[in-house]
Amino acid sequence: MPHPPDTADTADATGAGPAPDPWDDLRAHTAARLALGRAGHAIPTRELLDFGLAHAQARDAVHRPLDADALAAQLQAAGCTTQQVASAAADRATYLLRPDLGRRLCDADAERLRNAAPDGTAQVGADLLLVVADGLSSLAVERNAVPLIQAVVGTAPQGWRIGPVVIATQARVALGDEVATLLGARMVAVLVGERPGLSSPDSLGIYLTWRPQVGCSDAQRNCISNVRPEGLAPAAAAARLWWLCSEARRIGLTGIELKDRSDAAVLPAGPAAGTLPGD
Repeated sequence: MPHPPDTADTADATGAGPAPDPWDDLRAHTAARLALGRAGHAIPTRELLDFGLAHAQARDAVHRPLDADALAAQLQAAGCTTQQVASAAADRATYLLRPDLGRRLCDADAERLRNAAPDGTAQVGADLLLVVADGLSSLAVERNAVPLIQAVVGTAPQGWRIGPVVIATQARVALGDEVATLLGARMVAVLVGERPGLSSPDSLGIYLTWRPQVGCSDAQRNCISNVRPEGLAPAAAAARLWWLCSEARRIGLTGIELKDRSDAAVLPAGPAAGTLPGD
């Protein structure tokens, strides 16, 4: 956005000092980069350094590994049963270069989940399975997954069964379809680190899928985005998720056929359904 040159250095009408920057009031309401000013034919050094820092934070969020053990410990301390799985991407570099490998389980974990029940059938059968995926920002997961899961479990409507929280590394959204299929869940909500922006390296997204199976497309999912303190608060995200879950169960669909009208509805609350055994 255009900005008068050297506004901050222009004396006010009394000559007492620099004139107030007229953009300050607007900047107080957004993290967007507004009216950066200029120094000659370039932006001021301060703004260039701020941009470099934001870019570095976004890059670090993409490459930072998720401490799955620490996350599991936090969730267990909050009363959740957990399981850990990994995608077919062996490391972060492979994950970034091969999105397809991040969408399916590694062979060992797929076999482990498949053989979890003695008769080979799915042993959980939850109404909703929560899968936490590092995605493109493990920072988002570290900062926002636990409070969001606490809000989801704590406001579960009466009668809903929530499966164990599955923590997936080097994972993309579609990985949740395979996990949910092997665990027999009716719906899966994948909590995933979103692609970092220059003002939001820690944004968490939720992708809800009814009757998940390998090969589901994004058109079959509902997305709740920007879950973080500066965006959508955990309590609000949980309320929206439960509204979508209730509607999905009523009509038997998610995705483009399920319009999010949660803002106009009041979600009936009930005692937390808790979690089911994960072993």
